[in-house]
Amino acid sequence: MISFRTAWRALYIAAAVVLTLMILIPQVRLYRTEQPRPDIVAQLHFLRSELESGLGEDMQGMFPEGYVFSHVLYGLAWTDIARGDTAYRGEALREARWALDRLDSPSGRAAFDADLRPAYGVFYVGWSSRLRGAVVELAGPSAPEATRFTADCAELAAAFAADGPFPAAYPGQAWPVDSVVAVAALSLHDRLLGSRFEPVIADWLKSARAQLDPATGLLPHMVTPVVEGARGSSQSIIQRFLPEIDPVWADEQYREFRRQFVDTPLGLPGVREYPHGKDGAGDVDSGPLILGISASATVVGLGAARMHGDRRLAGSLTGLGEGLGVPITLGGSKRYAFGVLPIGDAFLAWAFAAPPAAPAQSFHVVPPWWWRIPWHTLGLIALTLLWFPISGTLMQRMRRLHAPATGRPGTTEL
Repeated sequence: MISFRTAWRALYIAAAVVLTLMILIPQVRLYRTEQPRPDIVAQLHFLRSELESGLGEDMQGMFPEGYVFSHVLYGLAWTDIARGDTAYRGEALREARWALDRLDSPSGRAAFDADLRPAYGVFYVGWSSRLRGAVVELAGPSAPEATRFTADCAELAAAFAADGPFPAAYPGQAWPVDSVVAVAALSLHDRLLGSRFEPVIADWLKSARAQLDPATGLLPHMVTPVVEGARGSSQSIIQRFLPEIDPVWADEQYREFRRQFVDTPLGLPGVREYPHGKDGAGDVDSGPLILGISASATVVGLGAARMHGDRRLAGSLTGLGEGLGVPITLGGSKRYAFGVLPIGDAFLAWAFAAPPAAPAQSFHVVPPWWWRIPWHTLGLIALTLLWFPISGTLMQRMRRLHAPATGRPGTTEL
């Protein structure tokens, strides 16, 4: 009959084996520097089910752009995947068009003002136009979305002509990041359907350069109703789209962004919400700050790093997400952090799907070569504490297994 002590020991060993795998697998994943495309697709399958279950509406209750971001990032991630692998073209077009239909609905426009210029504001029209242009890019110039894409871009161009480089997203409120997305849509239009908005883009570049944040040399976070200096949550998006508008200026801006916002507290790579030397509180844009690092800016910054060919930073952020993000894959569906906050999965999938550019410049080493060592040390400590209570018993059994038999022939020593 098995004693209680023996049964307890067997259960402890089984649990220790499971916990050991849970500790070791993330340690190995820290070295993943590139996300396989099937993994990103698995993330998108998870997001589709969440969107169908009301993710957009739930996120709208958390922040004003929650519904739009939930759908537009889903669609953009699909189009970026298909640009890198045409095998996904059919599925990507179907899913991106589904996301567009959801954006072009009363729910998609509910948070925005129809009396703005353009109608519903530069945020809504800019992001939806950028996705619509991505659909046209995949489907071809004869795509049914092309006419609406051109019309919306003309509305954006009229807003820039009337209101300057930073039209309003809400009444009396304007953020330059929204204009960057909108101008990226104009630039995409000209690449796909003919050079119609070149003068608008050139004027925007001249005006935007004249209104940089003097403290950082970067585009400010807000310009109306007050001017607020550059912040990581908006800069990460700006650096993602600026190469589509002016690659040379984008490289200059990214170099400054990397120098002033990328940080390594405790040796871990991340993107600060405020530049080095400045402290501030987190808000709805940045989320909670940990040692000055914004999780949202860091996730989007991964995509920006890929767009600029910054493989060292992009690779380390990918490893960080895989090692510490608790990814779980079940039935062809992948989620992070147990799927508790799916909008984070949407931003992460969009970042992973960013097409990697060839490096146009060299970057200083960030993070330090040893950034994984503290986590390996913590893992080793955890494993030691886990196995120490039964290490003596296991050593005794190992010695018995390797000791020469001393009993009579035909007997077995227990």
